[in-house]
Amino acid sequence: MKKIVVSQSKICVSIGRTRHKAIVAEHRRLAEEGADLVELRLDWLQRNPDLTRLLPNRPTPCVITCRRKSDRGRWAHKEEQRVALLRAAIAAEADYVDLEDDIAQSIPRFKGSPTKRIISHHDFGGTPENLEEIHEQMCQQDADLIKLVTMANSTADNIRMLKLVADAKVPTVGFCMGELGLITRILCGRYGSPFSYATFSRERELAPGQVAFGDMGRIYRYEEISEKTEVFGVLGDPIAHSLSPLLHNLAFQKAGLDAVYLPLRVPRDQLVPTLNQYDWLGIRGYSVTIPHKQDVLKKADSHDDHAREIAAANTLFRDGQNRWHASNTDYDAALASLNLGMKSNLFKGDNLKGQRVLMLGAGGVARAVAVGVLRQGAVLTITNRTQKIGIKLAEELECQFIPWENRGAAHCDILINCTPVGMHPEVDETPFLANWINEGTLVFDTIYNPENTLLIKQARERDCATVSGVEMFVRQAAAQFERFTSQPAPLELMRDLVRQAISPVDTLGLR
Repeated sequence: MKKIVVSQSKICVSIGRTRHKAIVAEHRRLAEEGADLVELRLDWLQRNPDLTRLLPNRPTPCVITCRRKSDRGRWAHKEEQRVALLRAAIAAEADYVDLEDDIAQSIPRFKGSPTKRIISHHDFGGTPENLEEIHEQMCQQDADLIKLVTMANSTADNIRMLKLVADAKVPTVGFCMGELGLITRILCGRYGSPFSYATFSRERELAPGQVAFGDMGRIYRYEEISEKTEVFGVLGDPIAHSLSPLLHNLAFQKAGLDAVYLPLRVPRDQLVPTLNQYDWLGIRGYSVTIPHKQDVLKKADSHDDHAREIAAANTLFRDGQNRWHASNTDYDAALASLNLGMKSNLFKGDNLKGQRVLMLGAGGVARAVAVGVLRQGAVLTITNRTQKIGIKLAEELECQFIPWENRGAAHCDILINCTPVGMHPEVDETPFLANWINEGTLVFDTIYNPENTLLIKQARERDCATVSGVEMFVRQAAAQFERFTSQPAPLELMRDLVRQAISPVDTLGLR
């Protein structure tokens, strides 16, 4: 990655409310919470916008924006009125006025006005082939800043956009929309963008993929990211539900590290090309979740023993020679979690040797768990809803397979759920009926949200030792942290963060 000189980039928080009073109140609240720049979306107002109620005594600098319906805005009046409103904002000396590139020439700079002109262009369908040409044309329109925002339909779109921002002669706010483009919203300041946009809260997204102000500041520390900041992320599809960014980013902060960790959605068939493209970003390491745990091995120059034996990895990181190394931290995390369960006085046994284990599922986590228990001498039986996949894993590991419909008849000492059945929001489901659970069985559910799944609750009612997925999730994440940073992980902090994040009560102040 080339060296880039960056001035501090800010977060611009968008406010879209139907009443002037609500906009003013939210603007004041954002200022109290540390916002430095706020965008006022006039097109959201039900009544004609009154700048005399919004601009005088404003608590922070602001951007005045009024979007047409063709630009995914809400302006319901005539275009002549909208243009007149933008001109009035310049006359009233708003800090910034956003002008779409097709009208910028009709709204010239006012003599003596300090208002800065943002020339903007949005493409909600994709990232056009002539992106650079569009940008060059915008630079000719007397712009103080360019705002160029497109929809990311591939990870290559993200790299094109960030390269354009880095090479721009006119300061350019450039990023991609959508879940695929989230990486550009967080990293654009690293490449010279004067600011990035955030929404007031998670519930009020004004553009696809927009991040909440609290998340941008507290979790990602956007305004502290520079060319020196090391970048990490989690690869998966889907990925929006992942708690890994919360855990790793706050662990980085606890350790005083200049690092950021991002959720990176990558479609199944695009993993290796995406990783090759993201090499330009200088990313130092990845956590890996479904569906990429096996394909990620193709990117690695070397593998640890667990990754090689399991034929899957949940961690990819650069080693001391800057080579990619694949690791599997699920293996040790699963065994450590099981060992905790075996210490319960409700379970008869102190190790896995000879224990009959019934494992539900045959995915990436199941593979690591299966290898772990077999190597400890357990007698493993696998069952899976998709029989073909389950049989294949059982044959590879030389253990028994039974059809999913027969799972209740299997006798086991330890029951391990590696399926998503019972995961939030389907919390009233269970992969194993209560009357199938024998008293004294050790029940381990790898689901961590909720911590107390229906399966775990039913097992406790039958006097069984239980282990929740929180323990495994935290332990595998802690091991990843140590591989990424060569520092001890704040295990207790990470455990507390997971429990707070999945709690119905927002004790973290992030919702």
